[in-house]
Amino acid sequence: MGRQPLPTRLNVDQGAPLIQLSGVDVRHHEHVVLSDIHLEVRPGELVYLVGRTGSGKSSLLRTLYGDLSLSSGHGQVCDVDLKKVTPRNVHVLRRKLGMVFQDFGLLEDRSVDDNLLFALNATGWTDSQAKRRRIDEVLAAVGLEHKGYKLPHELSGGEQQRVAIARALLNDPPLLLADEPTGNLDPDTTEDILNLLHALPGQSKSLVMATHDWASMDQRPGRVWRCQDGVVHDEHA
Repeated sequence: MGRQPLPTRLNVDQGAPLIQLSGVDVRHHEHVVLSDIHLEVRPGELVYLVGRTGSGKSSLLRTLYGDLSLSSGHGQVCDVDLKKVTPRNVHVLRRKLGMVFQDFGLLEDRSVDDNLLFALNATGWTDSQAKRRRIDEVLAAVGLEHKGYKLPHELSGGEQQRVAIARALLNDPPLLLADEPTGNLDPDTTEDILNLLHALPGQSKSLVMATHDWASMDQRPGRVWRCQDGVVHDEHA
């Protein structure tokens, strides 16, 4: 059975930006990594985040999903004020966006189903039947509807990343943030995962992806945020 489209549960205001940054400084351990950022992302946009290792790409993404505090400027992601995000309420932000990482970030001692169940529980889902339906929906969307019982080590790298993408889609977020999602995959698997990710903007979801894959950028044009010399340049691919 092939991948099934996800049902749309979240109504997105097509006119409202999902990311708004104005005069933002990105800090890591009190050190300013990127300064005076002015950026905006609207529904359905594909944005590539590029730059050398250590240029601040990951720190910018961590700021967007509330892992690094925002101390200067104005930042808003999915209608959440980043300055008001704390460890106690960060789940409110993360329920509104999806995150995909290079290392998959799966719980190795839990099945695929239980990895997804853990994420649903962590973001406030309580109805057992609704959780089961949602797990089935996202696994079908990434072509893994028959792999829910498997442990991560029983899956290929590409399948593990599909699980990570399914987890990111659980709350039907309008925005996905991906940090080098194909960095640990072979070329053929990379192409498959990129095809899956790049279908999302066509579903009115925005994708911001840190990458070094210039070939993919040529094949799938989008906006480019280039991190260089402590600033972010907004370009077009």
